[in-house]
Amino acid sequence: MRISIDEARQLVVRVMVANAHSSEYAGIIADHIIDCELRGLEYGGLARVISIVERLQRTGAPKAAVEVAHQTPVSARLRGNDNLGYVVAYKATEIAIEKAKAIGLAMVGADQTWYTGMLSVFAEMAAAEGLVTMIASNATPWVAPHGAVEGRFGTNPICFGFPSTGDPIIWDIGTSSIMHAEAVLARRHGHELAPGHAFDAEGNPTRDPDAALAGAFTPWGGHKGSGLGHVVQLLGVLAGSPIQPPELADFGFVIITMKPDLMMPEQDYRAQVTAYAETVRAARPIEGGEAVRMPFDRSAAERRRRLSAGEIEVPDFVYERLREMAS
Repeated sequence: MRISIDEARQLVVRVMVANAHSSEYAGIIADHIIDCELRGLEYGGLARVISIVERLQRTGAPKAAVEVAHQTPVSARLRGNDNLGYVVAYKATEIAIEKAKAIGLAMVGADQTWYTGMLSVFAEMAAAEGLVTMIASNATPWVAPHGAVEGRFGTNPICFGFPSTGDPIIWDIGTSSIMHAEAVLARRHGHELAPGHAFDAEGNPTRDPDAALAGAFTPWGGHKGSGLGHVVQLLGVLAGSPIQPPELADFGFVIITMKPDLMMPEQDYRAQVTAYAETVRAARPIEGGEAVRMPFDRSAAERRRRLSAGEIEVPDFVYERLREMAS
């Protein structure tokens, strides 16, 4: 079914308020969820709210707000107090932006959180303020290292963001071949996974999402993606997570923000980022291929298209489940 963007956002807010979240935190979560929908990432959109509430129903809602445990002029460490990562990372990014704009460089970490969502949301916040970012978030060890069949690191997204004179350039990837939320959504839909993405608990290749969720996912990009996964896991440990976070708990998040004018005038840097992006887009595509894109081009274009339409498509079962959860 199709519903308006505003109705979708209000539905998420109602669900989160019904599950003991403040209107402020519910709004932050709803904005993140709707941005996923606008970018065409169904697994991170409204369907993800079902998974969030299912987790809250198992563990209970967080009993304390996000708090600053320690800070210096150039850094801070936040205690998430088991709040959803969308909120914890948002608060961490706000602090990182404030410190970087004052000092030029900032590093903020956060622990005791889960589900940090699209890291590009936070990179875009910083890019809007003219800042370059590197962001990482570790997770439950759902992913097998290259050459193994047992999970040792999380789906572990890593993200870099750069301001330009137009849309920012943001590269945001998970270091697993499939995201946890994609496997959960495939299970809800009754779909199989693509080949080569997962092992079952016995170490056999599987396309069954239930078996994959009980086993391990494969890393993205073979040994190179596996190496990036290890890097993100250790950055999460730096933020305070255990080396192997338990199921949907105690994730670590790190954001590093920096002002381009540590090296050159900000406007000069923005112009050079734009010039580089235009050079890349002008590259001759392979025969029969589409025009070359820069990272974030697709997301930005799809978001504009859906905002113009004013509506999003939501599976009926997701909409009905959310309405039940909201009441």
